[in-house]
Amino acid sequence: MIRSDRSTSASAPGAGRPTDQAHGLRQMFASRVIRFIPVVANPAAACGGLVLERLCTTYAGFGLHTLVVDASDQARPPSELAAFDLAEGIEDLSRQVRYMPARGLPLRHVDARGSCATLLDALADASPQSDVILIHASASELVRIFGHRAGHANLRPLLFSNDLAEGLTDAYGAIKVIVQRGHWLAYDLVVCASARSKQADEVARRLAQCADSFLGAAQHRSLRLDPQESSDRDPSAEFQELAAGLLRCAWVQTLGDTAFDHLVSPGAALPSRVAPVLN
Repeated sequence: MIRSDRSTSASAPGAGRPTDQAHGLRQMFASRVIRFIPVVANPAAACGGLVLERLCTTYAGFGLHTLVVDASDQARPPSELAAFDLAEGIEDLSRQVRYMPARGLPLRHVDARGSCATLLDALADASPQSDVILIHASASELVRIFGHRAGHANLRPLLFSNDLAEGLTDAYGAIKVIVQRGHWLAYDLVVCASARSKQADEVARRLAQCADSFLGAAQHRSLRLDPQESSDRDPSAEFQELAAGLLRCAWVQTLGDTAFDHLVSPGAALPSRVAPVLN
């Protein structure tokens, strides 16, 4: 369980060191960067909202601000104003969570190479206050968004499924896309199923086995998420560890100098871009 952050006097032993996982993550975000995490949509599983909500709750517990960009086929299209200013399409859900319906948005940023990577720049410009941006989209769209930039990065997407054959089939199809087109050879998995489900562990095992045997991909971590669990409950320690691991393997985007002006002055010009770095 994440403990609350407590101040430590300079004279105390171990002062200056991270006191817990949340404190260590806040230190990692000391410089102004945004971390992008790809979350692969699975229409057959019908639990994307649950997975995204639990991630947002976890990151809020870490003291981070999260923007959810939902570009899945089930999401709403962006607002009309977003065509002129992407920030106008962002909705505030809470002090630390924002949401953007974005069905069809990635293809508005496609270039002659088939890449939608400029969407990352546009989202960073539109929401420079965010620490984390979750992009929920199909496997093919995520490859278009991240592929050209993150081909040699330690990017690890998150997949989810339910405990039914249809969810398993869609998840395996997504792995084929991210391996063959994105060359991402590791992923994390969340299986949305009741604590009483007898199939959930088998779904994770079969997916790991098929991904390894036929595609050479590794299932880094898998866990179960109970859809019946109250949203008022804190995410489990296991889920918090998974969420923290996604941060460490996220695509890191630096903010341009004028992004700092934008943070304190909403009327400032749009931030300039600089080359992304991994840190």
